[in-house]
Amino acid sequence: MYIRPNETFEDLSGEWNLVYSNEVDFLSFKTIEQIKSSGFPTIPADVPGNFELSLYKAGLIPDPYIGLNILKVQKFENYDIWYFRQFHAKLPGDNDAVLVLDGVDCYADIFLNGTLVGTCDNMLIKHQFPIKNLLNDENEIVVHIKSTIKQAQKYSYPPFVYAKSINYESLYVRKAPHMFGWDITPRVLSAGIWRDVRVEYPAKERLREIYIQTKEISEDRQSATLRLTFNSHILEINNKYWEICIQGVCGEHQFEERKRIYFSAGSLLIEVDQPALWWSKGRGNPNLYHVSVRLECDGKLVDELKTTLGIRTIRLDRKNLPGQKKESEFCFYLNEERIFIKGTNWVPVDIFHSKDRGRLKKIFPLLDDIGCNMVRCWGGNVYEDDLFFDLCDQHGIMVWQDFTMACAVYPQDEDFQKRLETEARKIIKHLRQHPSLVLWAGDNECDETLYIENKTNPNENILTRKLLPEVIRQEDPARPYLPSSPYIDQASYEFGGRLLVEEHLWGKRDYFKSSYYKNAFCHFASEIGYHGCPSVDSIEKFISKPKLWPYQENSEWELHSTEPVPGSGLYSYRVDLMGKQIAELFKVIPDNLEEFSFASQVTQAEALKFFIEVFRYNKWDKTGIIWWNLIDGWPQFSDSVVDYYFHKKMAFEYIKISQQDICLMIKEPENSNQDLVVVNDSIEKVDLSYTVIDIDTGNIEIAGKGIAIADAVTKLGEIKSIRDSQKFLLINWEINGKQYSNHFLTGNPPFDLYQYRNWVKLKQNFIS
Repeated sequence: MYIRPNETFEDLSGEWNLVYSNEVDFLSFKTIEQIKSSGFPTIPADVPGNFELSLYKAGLIPDPYIGLNILKVQKFENYDIWYFRQFHAKLPGDNDAVLVLDGVDCYADIFLNGTLVGTCDNMLIKHQFPIKNLLNDENEIVVHIKSTIKQAQKYSYPPFVYAKSINYESLYVRKAPHMFGWDITPRVLSAGIWRDVRVEYPAKERLREIYIQTKEISEDRQSATLRLTFNSHILEINNKYWEICIQGVCGEHQFEERKRIYFSAGSLLIEVDQPALWWSKGRGNPNLYHVSVRLECDGKLVDELKTTLGIRTIRLDRKNLPGQKKESEFCFYLNEERIFIKGTNWVPVDIFHSKDRGRLKKIFPLLDDIGCNMVRCWGGNVYEDDLFFDLCDQHGIMVWQDFTMACAVYPQDEDFQKRLETEARKIIKHLRQHPSLVLWAGDNECDETLYIENKTNPNENILTRKLLPEVIRQEDPARPYLPSSPYIDQASYEFGGRLLVEEHLWGKRDYFKSSYYKNAFCHFASEIGYHGCPSVDSIEKFISKPKLWPYQENSEWELHSTEPVPGSGLYSYRVDLMGKQIAELFKVIPDNLEEFSFASQVTQAEALKFFIEVFRYNKWDKTGIIWWNLIDGWPQFSDSVVDYYFHKKMAFEYIKISQQDICLMIKEPENSNQDLVVVNDSIEKVDLSYTVIDIDTGNIEIAGKGIAIADAVTKLGEIKSIRDSQKFLLINWEINGKQYSNHFLTGNPPFDLYQYRNWVKLKQNFIS
């Protein structure tokens, strides 16, 4: 994020008004007077905000998060909305004046004092319009947001394109795909001014863009070379002494450089001695330099931009030789150290994105606490708020960023390419300064969709094989790019589109220790998950009392499971999925809500614990796992480990334990023995003592002392395996006087639910 310390602006966020109508074929309101004379009812509207939230606040619709109420907002998909307000503005003088809308959803005409100043056709990017010649002391602004459905109908849909039956409208519309209905969110097309609005007054002579990248770090890490690239607006370059100056400070570390410039654009190399490097969580400090870049003329300050800088290099070592696992690779290197990835998928924070920033402040501590060093920003979402990336920078959490395309075959025509290029260029420029951003990915599962649904070669996709890599090459050349996730490259395509080095492991969602999960070919899983029921307290908040139980043939459970358009049949299987997964572990499905919720949470917790630990104790054959997912964007039954109301499911604590930098684990049986290992993701070797106890009898299975070798998996001992013996083994260890614990479930299902509940109680007694 860039800050101009001396920047002045008028904040237009806050209280607005709106009107709405589905009878707008011949209406074109440009002024507030025209709107008021229409006779349409006016209601208050918050900006940032969403149309539906304003309706709810005005008492015109019921709470959309509860029961079947979300279905009642779908009737507004054909409506147009006019947001409007008056505002006072100072006249810009010698400065320019620019109207800035950080987020408009989606197709919109913007009128200032009755004059059209610009149009929008993309929810996902910032829009800026010059308004100096139109600005008065007193002003009015009207934002006409058009029906997304009606705009989508203007496009032609050739046989090449493809989407789910409820998502076809999304193909040409640059809007978060999940809003059209997904298996994790209901269908809420929505409309609104969902991010801030303001009038900025930039000086005529100013810095327009800066980008500071790490060009090189010496092998001994005692020096680094940075490159500052700048674009400025200068009225007169000749006969004046122009300089670009940069200064960076991180604690006691600092650097400074200046250079005379002879043109409005250019670059500057900066040598930094003994740099404080940016490291990911668990590998070192996420050091950030506070940087000032100044444009000076004849020794006087003309303009200044401030930002933060993390000095680091990043690369993705990807080698794909289908069917040859040992020779293949998918591994991230930070500052030329390979990093084992422990991450989660980041999905919509809320179905109404104007609420994102407020919820983010409560969600991020959960992400930090659970021990993730990476978060994958999934391609069905919006591009996250600046606050999200700032927090990731500060806490050393790496970000894998998908471009906003998911599970579809998108248009390839020149108009769509141009719109996507504009979006990509703006997003890249906006986010590239963040050291936490370590990967651009072209899309989510579009290679798979092309291969499976269209029976065509994904490597012929113009968007992800030509357009996006070229924009990245121009604007952010040092950052890795992955065309799709999973990526079916030419070699994989010729091999049959399988045995990929990076994969989404969903499969049949059968028993979590089945061969599909346990023996997965991939080195890296960027999606993997298992259902977990929310707590009864949470369910009672969003399911009406008559519909709480049973879950079978239950319209509210189905909608919140999520079947976004009832009757479509796309995701209705998810209602029974939790029950089937409970039956995989316990054979019996409980006949009451409390036990069902508990059994489901146990099943999810054990599953995610198993997935993470299998990947970790097979390090470096496995190089990372990004599980699905941290938290819900609306109240539902899902794979998340924290529900919409911030109540943690059992899986949260299990994952937190399994993702500790140093963790003792018991491997699955091999022959007659099971290995006790310590996984150490830190850069220091550690002495420890350990004990493994049968929680039922108190018998010690194994005890001793050992060393956790740095950044490695170390075998500590063996436990005799009795495959049919069901035990709950408590694994305790001590490092520097601090106690830690984990557990392992021996034997094969079915387990007894009541016995497991007792094991949980006994575990708490042992630990306390």
